[in-house]
Amino acid sequence: MSLADVDQVPGYALTIGLLIAALIAYVVHIFQLWYRLSHIPGPSSASLSKFWIVYHSLKGTQPQAIKEANDKYGSLVRIGPNELVTDDPEVLRKMMAVRSPYTRGPWYDAMRFEPGKDNLLCMRDEEEHMRLRNKMAAGYSGKENTSMEGTIDARVSKLVALIETKYISTATDYRPMDFAQKAQYLTLDVISDLAFGQAFGYLEKDDDVFDYIKITKSYIPIMLVLANVPSLANLLHSRLLRGALPKESDKLGFGAFIGVAKKVVASRFGPSTKSHSDMLGSFIRHGLNQEEASGEALLQVVAGTDTSASTIRAVVLHLLTNPTSYRTLQAEVDTAIAEGRISSPINDSEARQLPYLQAVIKEGLRILPPAAGLFFKTVPAGGDVIDGKFVPAGTQIGSSPFGIHHSKKIFGPDSELFRPERWLEAQGERLQEMTSTVDLVFHYGKYQCLGKSVALMEFNKIFVELLRRFNLSIVCPERPATISNAVSTSISQY
Repeated sequence: MSLADVDQVPGYALTIGLLIAALIAYVVHIFQLWYRLSHIPGPSSASLSKFWIVYHSLKGTQPQAIKEANDKYGSLVRIGPNELVTDDPEVLRKMMAVRSPYTRGPWYDAMRFEPGKDNLLCMRDEEEHMRLRNKMAAGYSGKENTSMEGTIDARVSKLVALIETKYISTATDYRPMDFAQKAQYLTLDVISDLAFGQAFGYLEKDDDVFDYIKITKSYIPIMLVLANVPSLANLLHSRLLRGALPKESDKLGFGAFIGVAKKVVASRFGPSTKSHSDMLGSFIRHGLNQEEASGEALLQVVAGTDTSASTIRAVVLHLLTNPTSYRTLQAEVDTAIAEGRISSPINDSEARQLPYLQAVIKEGLRILPPAAGLFFKTVPAGGDVIDGKFVPAGTQIGSSPFGIHHSKKIFGPDSELFRPERWLEAQGERLQEMTSTVDLVFHYGKYQCLGKSVALMEFNKIFVELLRRFNLSIVCPERPATISNAVSTSISQY
């Protein structure tokens, strides 16, 4: 051995030693991650990496896969190194209660629409979240937006007119309609009209304005994958990669919406601007600054359109594939018209008096929950005991939407079926439990969806106005819908 070889041996040995030490440290770290939640059952691969959850998110099967895990392993299941899910409604209410010490987890970081700018959905600072929420509550409730019901009526009428002029089929004239598309046109026009005082014109143009739907169908699945791996979301929003995100100068897609929202909001902050009676006007009167108002106006469009459209699609799909339910609702509407109990268009207060309609809406929300994300919350200091098991602080706990809303214990042995009659048969405490569980689709407590009243008003109107005017049927009964949890519920032509 030469002198040079002798000199190189210590350096080589040091490098090997460092590599071995790093490997040991990594193995110890993985073991610690596994061990801290090893007493909670779940898919074996999920305890070591996020591959299991990311895989099902990419496939669009995440909610069903999680429900199957709950069915197999129990109410509390481990689906990641530091991630658990529950199908217990009481646990969700506990985590989301107004005074709960639980907080939003890193999952929400992926819900930012612009780098470094929080909105009500992604905000993780509890005090700031409550401050902003309190300023916005009046605008969503309709107390300061007296034209809310009239605005929804006008948009539903636009949809009816569009169908009547372009999509009525006869024996000699075949005009199929993609109802999934038209449902989202409706909700986009409703929210934009409520938020900005003017509809974006989806129904009027009968077209995907700005290619918004096309682009968000591609973007939302990516966003939900990023939510499951928050470090990737933070990297995407970093200075290095934020140029790849949508921006207000874009002519199409999500970026174009950012630009429209900022332009409309800016026009409300001019020196001679008068007060408006829409949601945006309420937000401004209650103290939202221009940046906050822009972010929340955009959130209204994103969060309030696809979710409402999904429920409208789900209800129509299940009515058309369950003739008994369709005929029963049709009979209720026809009878109410004949007896003069409902106006044209139907009032929200009148719709609430139609028991089968309300049962159909609740069953539609239950059978296909409109927001099927995990919405992870962080276990507070000191840990917690859930399902008889200790859960250490810092653990992320999400919800199992299908597990909750398809629970046989709560909804009966036929919970997998669309059967509105269950809401008319149940009484007393059982009905109360069913109702409070379905209400969780709008979340609860400090995180309850502010747009709940808007969504329910849409539902109270759209189905009655469709059934009083049209006979709906499915064009492709062998494949009426293609459903994926990361994208909108897509229903083929009727």
